Amino acid sequence: MKYLMFVCTDTEPDTDPTAAPDIEKWVAERDANGQRLMGDRLAPPTAATTVRVRGGELLLSDGPFAETTEVIVGFDLLECADLDEAIDVARSHPMAYAGRIELRPFFDPNA
Repeated sequence: MKYLMFVCTDTEPDTDPTAAPDIEKWVAERDANGQRLMGDRLAPPTAATTVRVRGGELLLSDGPFAETTEVIVGFDLLECADLDEAIDVARSHPMAYAGRIELRPFFDPNA
């Protein structure tokens, strides 16, 4: 199963972020075993453009649309046998210690 893993900041990080694993090691291990298909960091929210169409009119906004203290800072595309495996991958990511990780399976039209 494919999962999109959102890597997010958090307003309440772990009290000891030095306990977090090294990101280069995490990436190398996940790439080597085929669990991570791709991933990258994102530019800050100030670089975002929000696109909406209302009443046939294109509306563009600079920056994020929602006001929030939590921000998506990166993503990884995972290939895992099931949700349990995806959770194991996510729990070992450094941002699980200093931020939060959201796992979302891709839509299955046959389910």
